[in-house]
Amino acid sequence: ARTDARDRRRKPLARLFLGEREDARWLRPAFWALLALTAVVYLWDLSVSGYANSFYAAAVQAGTKSWEAFFFGSLDSSNFITVDKPPASLWVMVLSARLLGFSSFSLLLPQALMAVGSVALVWGTVRRTLARVGTTTANVGALLAGFVVAATPAAALMFRFDNPDALLVFLMTAGAYCTVRALPKGSWKWIALAGVALGFAFLTKMLQGLLVLPAFGLVYLFAARTSWGRRVVGLLIAAGSLVVSAGWWVVAVWLWPAESRPYIGGSTNNTVLDLVFGYNGLGRIFGGSGNGGGGSGMTGGTAGSSFGGSTGLNRLFSSEMGLEISWLLPAALIALIVGLVVVGRRHLADPARAGLVLWGGWLLVTGLVFSYMSGTIHPYYTVALAPAIAGLVGTGGALLWHARERFVGRLGLAAMIGITAFWGWCLLNENPTWLPWLRWVMLAGGLLSAALVVIGSVPSLRKLVTVGVLAGTLFGLSGTTAYALATTTVAHSGSIPSVGPAGSSSGGMGGGGTGGMPGGAGGPGGSTSGYESSGSTS
Repeated sequence: ARTDARDRRRKPLARLFLGEREDARWLRPAFWALLALTAVVYLWDLSVSGYANSFYAAAVQAGTKSWEAFFFGSLDSSNFITVDKPPASLWVMVLSARLLGFSSFSLLLPQALMAVGSVALVWGTVRRTLARVGTTTANVGALLAGFVVAATPAAALMFRFDNPDALLVFLMTAGAYCTVRALPKGSWKWIALAGVALGFAFLTKMLQGLLVLPAFGLVYLFAARTSWGRRVVGLLIAAGSLVVSAGWWVVAVWLWPAESRPYIGGSTNNTVLDLVFGYNGLGRIFGGSGNGGGGSGMTGGTAGSSFGGSTGLNRLFSSEMGLEISWLLPAALIALIVGLVVVGRRHLADPARAGLVLWGGWLLVTGLVFSYMSGTIHPYYTVALAPAIAGLVGTGGALLWHARERFVGRLGLAAMIGITAFWGWCLLNENPTWLPWLRWVMLAGGLLSAALVVIGSVPSLRKLVTVGVLAGTLFGLSGTTAYALATTTVAHSGSIPSVGPAGSSSGGMGGGGTGGMPGGAGGPGGSTSGYESSGSTS
């Protein structure tokens, strides 16, 4: 039987482009079409925003002129001061600019390509966790998850912008993929690669990159198919790889004589550790250390109120945050809860259960931190939730579809469709003059589709479940897709960009300019003194 299974498997290159022999012929071409569509949408008119956040654009330009500025992430080529983040995201953009010449396109090209990569990684992760629910169902769930990532407004904003969040999301998603690859045999190599991915996520945006760590560690500890001893050893190896990949740059900066390197921007004592535990760490969560929350923001108000709304469970659903990330958030939570009910008492190492725990842990930990952190938070931070929401919608939706013969499966599908339609209607009401018909079509179509799924509980009407789920998926995705597409068509600049059809050009701290290349503070060719007077809160 094993020999026959090997004979049915294609050669690696054929599997990459055509899939397995038992796959439906349309599945793998559909995956490549999804990646191509993502690339077209995210690369189209990429320079519309110019240099986007001129604060980081200045650092990229400095890196093209000085390798020392490249290494430290300096804001200027004379290495007077660094940006207020580790330089990993700048490294990628600088290399692109050195290869293609410095321009707005070369600056943003890596960001858009990371969107394509993130879609592919989410697809691969979900597909592997759904391996036991049927090839077609697993692939459809994976395609749905990948599409949700691309159709998230926050992703459409930040994967076409030069802030660090694009690389952060890509690396965290890579860590999720490596963790799932480590499960079937308890592979220490794959879990070590997950540690490397999170280590470089730390070098992208410090502690935010480690918010997914509890979920990844929990999944490997309980779902890896190997002995308990080897699981513990694997986690220790992963921890070591994380520390090395995250710490080498920190140690290098620490050992470098302070008088011969730039000042560490955002710190109070010219050390990276002050950023880790202060400005970019605990200061973000609890306020203080220059993060305002509860204290004074740039205009004298509370930073949390100015940028991210009041703390609480409703923060992710309100105002700009809601428009950026919450379109499918209710559906993801339903998929998590009902999905765990559907898998029931399966073995802890069941791949589908592992997928739900991985994405659910990512969503809950990161979401709760974002909801209650008192320091500076911007709505676009929520892009870090996009892969988790997508993973839950794809994984949970596929599991509920697989269990559609059971009432709990049909009820879960109906709830996901109906609540998504209603919440999308609420969000579209925030901008009632833009495509006013869309919210009513989404609401009516979604509620009708949910009703068909429920009516399908009657044995003679079971075919209505299929019709309801297909139609409900299309209606449910219409709002977030339209808003994401609208986001890609307008210019975004400054340090606090926003989503939607109206151009957003929020100034403020951390670059606060336009899409052009100003010669003032924070802009290439300008002075850096403005940095210290305004600071960067990105």
